[in-house]
Amino acid sequence: MQAIGLNEEYLKGYVEDYELEMMKEKVMEAADMLKRGTGAGRDMLGWVDLPNKISEEEVQHIKECADRIGKQADVFIVIGIGGSYLGAKAVIDMLGSTFSNLQSLSARKHPQIIFAGNNLSGKYLRDLVEYVKDKDFAINVISKSGRTLEPAIAFRVFRLILEEKYGITGAASRIYVTTDEQDGLLCEIARKNEYEKFVIPKDVGGRYSVLTPVGLLPMAVAGIDFEDVIDGAIFAEFVYNDENFETNSCYRYAAYRNILEAKGKDIEVMACYEPSCAMFIEWFKQLFGESEGKDGKGIFPAGVNLTTDLHSMGQMLQEGKRNIFETVLSFRVDKSLISLPEVEKNEDELNYLAGKDIDYINKQAFLGTVEAHFSGGVPTMIIDVEELSPYNVGELIYFFEKACAISAYVSGVNPFNQPGVEAYKKNMMRLLKEGKNE
Repeated sequence: MQAIGLNEEYLKGYVEDYELEMMKEKVMEAADMLKRGTGAGRDMLGWVDLPNKISEEEVQHIKECADRIGKQADVFIVIGIGGSYLGAKAVIDMLGSTFSNLQSLSARKHPQIIFAGNNLSGKYLRDLVEYVKDKDFAINVISKSGRTLEPAIAFRVFRLILEEKYGITGAASRIYVTTDEQDGLLCEIARKNEYEKFVIPKDVGGRYSVLTPVGLLPMAVAGIDFEDVIDGAIFAEFVYNDENFETNSCYRYAAYRNILEAKGKDIEVMACYEPSCAMFIEWFKQLFGESEGKDGKGIFPAGVNLTTDLHSMGQMLQEGKRNIFETVLSFRVDKSLISLPEVEKNEDELNYLAGKDIDYINKQAFLGTVEAHFSGGVPTMIIDVEELSPYNVGELIYFFEKACAISAYVSGVNPFNQPGVEAYKKNMMRLLKEGKNE
């Protein structure tokens, strides 16, 4: 298997060799901290060797439950917020059919996956309640503590609907809980009601949890080959532990990010020319945003879907404030095999493209845009992946997880906490308990 490549061509003139050499030492020190568990947040490093620790028993448990869910439900509601849903949705969107959720339930091979508990919108909740009330459904609630408000509210609503629809016992067979092994409110609820339970390891934080049952169970229900995803991550765990900085694209990516930030490039724009990767960009934003954004530091993670956003953000990217760098996710092989037909009248004047694959046209747009942004003051890295497959997605997940942790250590912050997240929660709970603005 070929590891993810890092195309550095469009960094020339923005990063000098001596700067990379100086940053190399810091990156290798950070990688060593990660390996030895000597850095901040050392109690949350369970993700580092997680791919190799996933047991056959856990894989079988996931398969058995996914099979059961497939037989009992037309709709599977995954309830969670942040890392409890972003990774799963990213992988399902990347590897599933673009329009699978538009298929009729009778035509589907697997349950329709719908995500809830990731917002506090009454409209969203009401619309989903209306949608599933006459359908067979099951739910997977994901939370270490069970006290996060968004998923807790959604869980209460759909738990009651299940109990009204199927009775207490019937509802219990349709509720799957992913939570802490022993502690927390949700763990206690699962224990008392004998719900099927999956464990989030204590030493794995939410944004690093996609390779635990948090992400693997929804993938399995959606028909994704989650074992291939795991295999890709296992390969990544091995190859990105290589101490040869010259060949380790993960380490080099982390190095370039920090060099560019030191030069005032403090916004990273993740771009992809595949619409199905939109949620992967959202996962990337949470991973890096929560890991690096603290102590007055951090590269701001942003994202665009191209070529679509060239018609909205293209002007800003090309000629706006020059405090950005771009990271492009590129897949070399496309298997859609759809080409532009030739027509006799050529009224749209597109016959010069006749016979060409749409993917070929997309790649020329990609190359033309990269060249334009590069010459316009935007240094660009290209994350080069062979094709969009479960194995490669598993490798991508681990690539970014490790690069993020190293990059945060280089900048001097703890990659595994998020103290700032608690600020809004405290205010929100105070206002709710005071009962203001009713």
